[in-house]
Amino acid sequence: MTASSQVEARLAALGLTVPEVVVPLAAYIPAVRTGNLVFTSGQLPMIDGALAATGKVGDTVTPEEAAELAKVCALNAIAAVRSVVGDLDKVVRVVKVVGFVASTPDFTGQPGVVNGASNLLKEAFGDAGVHARSAVGVAALPLNAPVEVEMVVEVSD
Repeated sequence: MTASSQVEARLAALGLTVPEVVVPLAAYIPAVRTGNLVFTSGQLPMIDGALAATGKVGDTVTPEEAAELAKVCALNAIAAVRSVVGDLDKVVRVVKVVGFVASTPDFTGQPGVVNGASNLLKEAFGDAGVHARSAVGVAALPLNAPVEVEMVVEVSD
């Protein structure tokens, strides 16, 4: 598939392609646009319709594995944005990212895990990919996923 935008070209240079948008697992849609903002639903580390890994960080999933899974979540969030705006070059700025990390009670490295998503967004969107962020440890996520990422982006018309 040929890169259809500068963002997709940057991802292709990293050996990545924007996947098809992940089919919702419940009663929601992958992304919603209101005005010049696009809000994505939480994205799990799904690859080709299957969860890439399960478990908790600090137990069966290492922080390094979880950071890679957060990158997959961010790529799925990018796909959700593309499904609403068509051309990723319309993204003016990644405004906010929230990363949820299913982790053991003693694990405190959630920011390092969510860096997987943040670093990918910076690589994909350049300075426009630098964002405000929260990294939250949780007891469990849907399907026993180790990580989930959602984001808000500003887009042009």
